[in-house]
Amino acid sequence: MFGLSLSFLPFVGGTDGSRNAAPVVLSHDQVEEIGRELDALRDRTVADLGAEDREYIYKIIKAQRGFEVAGRGLMYLGFFPPAWIAGVGALGVSKILDNMEIGHNVMHGQYDWMREPGLNSRVFEWDTVCPADQWKHSHNYMHHTYTNILGRDRDIGYGILRIDEAQKWNPYYLGNPVYAFFLMMLFEWGVMMHDLEAENVIQGKRKWRDVKPLLKGWWRKAGRQVLKDYVIFPALTGPLFVPTLLGNVTANLIRNVWAYSIIFCGHFPTGVQSFTEDETAEETRGEWYVRQMLGSANIEGSPLFHIMSGNLSHQIEHHLFPDLPAHRYPEMAPVVKALCEKHGLPYNTGGFFKQIGSVWGKIFTFALPPGLVSSDTPPGVIVERQKTAA
Repeated sequence: MFGLSLSFLPFVGGTDGSRNAAPVVLSHDQVEEIGRELDALRDRTVADLGAEDREYIYKIIKAQRGFEVAGRGLMYLGFFPPAWIAGVGALGVSKILDNMEIGHNVMHGQYDWMREPGLNSRVFEWDTVCPADQWKHSHNYMHHTYTNILGRDRDIGYGILRIDEAQKWNPYYLGNPVYAFFLMMLFEWGVMMHDLEAENVIQGKRKWRDVKPLLKGWWRKAGRQVLKDYVIFPALTGPLFVPTLLGNVTANLIRNVWAYSIIFCGHFPTGVQSFTEDETAEETRGEWYVRQMLGSANIEGSPLFHIMSGNLSHQIEHHLFPDLPAHRYPEMAPVVKALCEKHGLPYNTGGFFKQIGSVWGKIFTFALPPGLVSSDTPPGVIVERQKTAA
């Protein structure tokens, strides 16, 4: 005879988006079936990797370099406003492609199978101030291992925001919208400082001597980036130093705002779940998959939109298969969505303005004390985590 150990994994709204929907109950066998089906999807995709994927990433790299050359070149015509605007736009696109469709995905190991030195996740560097090795620790390891687990995944609020109802409120969070705005504008610097755990340093939980290696990495990488974008390239344009400097600053701001928006849309819109350490202890493969699906959200858009988002517009698929080439996510998404529908699980997706609107709505809402904000208990997903002998 067996008893059932249940874990309650809350989410906002049912599969139809209604708060009145009944909770979904997943049996232990259903959870493991989900795991097997997603493993099979992964295996089919891995078996199909080849020339098409190689050609795709080479095309993206070629396009990124073309936009950078065009952007840098147009700065020499910076005295002519249309040329300056075009140069800023081209450079902004270059940085977005470098960071999202190339850098982020390459450093996840998505192209390690090619054995191409320039696309090796262990040695790749990107056009941003955050050192690649530090990002891989805070993102690939901490975030993707402990996705949306409160107290473990520091991407929940990035150490400065209250973005989840389970985070305890204090008066500091009244500044939530202001902190979010500055994080958006300075996003590459926020990402760089992520591994510092500044709040723990301030509270004395982490000693400065423990972060010295991080500071050395910042000095080397950020120093090179600042020198490149704000000294060398402006100086190369001679009398156009100031317009070029302003152009580079603007291009970096464009990249920062875009990256922040895409990433926040994939992690914090209404309906995305958080979890406790107890709920996720000793997860099976199937339970890990379920957590990834409940803890992520997609953004709908055109093929060009998906490329410019690094295909992180398919954040659900990315969290399920972080080391598979991201341009494969659009073809995998219908299979994942059908699997969610089969088992009654929510598949959180929506247009960009819907998702980013709900993100900013949460930022403003969670800035306020809980007593001032109405909060209904939503239906949930009840997962039969394991069978125990009675």
